[in-house]
Amino acid sequence: MSAGPVDRSSPIPLYFQISESLKATIESGALAPGERLENELELAERLGVSRPTVRQAIQRLVQQGMVVRRRGLGTVVVAPRIMRPLALSSLYDDLQATQRAPSTAVLAAEQTEADETIAALLSVPPGTPVLSVERLRSADGTPLAIMHNYVPARLLRGADADLEKTGLYELLRAQGVQLHAAEQVVGARRATQREARLLQAARTATVLTMTRTAFDPAGQPVEHGSHAYLAERYSFKMSLLAH
Repeated sequence: MSAGPVDRSSPIPLYFQISESLKATIESGALAPGERLENELELAERLGVSRPTVRQAIQRLVQQGMVVRRRGLGTVVVAPRIMRPLALSSLYDDLQATQRAPSTAVLAAEQTEADETIAALLSVPPGTPVLSVERLRSADGTPLAIMHNYVPARLLRGADADLEKTGLYELLRAQGVQLHAAEQVVGARRATQREARLLQAARTATVLTMTRTAFDPAGQPVEHGSHAYLAERYSFKMSLLAH
């Protein structure tokens, strides 16, 4: 059992449909850990789509931690990671909501061409203009997080000049971008020397990490971020519901 047929009349991108279909197959147990997906060529021929479309769909599953590519074996389903959903809000929003005074220092901001990795994450062709931004976010004057984000340049149209005054999501919404859903992974590691210096923390400090890709209602990525939060100053709050 593998991906079902695609709906070409739908506004949802074909790669997203294929990825969601494969994801449902894996989550249902029809494809168990250790089993292989159809190879890209077979899947593309069966569904009547291009091989790059299939590759993009599978790459999304790789990013979600549901499959891995193994030389000589193809794409293999792996045991699910333990992940918890968080609210689709920016750190700026969170700080304001808790009456903490957010402030931002833009460490770097430049328009560049998307390499293959960023292009895959944002579902754009390699070479597409993207805005790369690194910021240091503080609360009540105390450094809290280092955030690196990539956004298709066409979505901000010069609004990035306001990144020191407000949050990225607020700027995107002001440009008419709808934030509908996101995929993210939270982890922890030792801070790098640079991170410890910027966060005014001990070299042995721990940072919580979060990588997130946000999507619009059509399933098109609008932003990808990689953030590091000083663990002693920040924690993620989650609401869990029983099923």
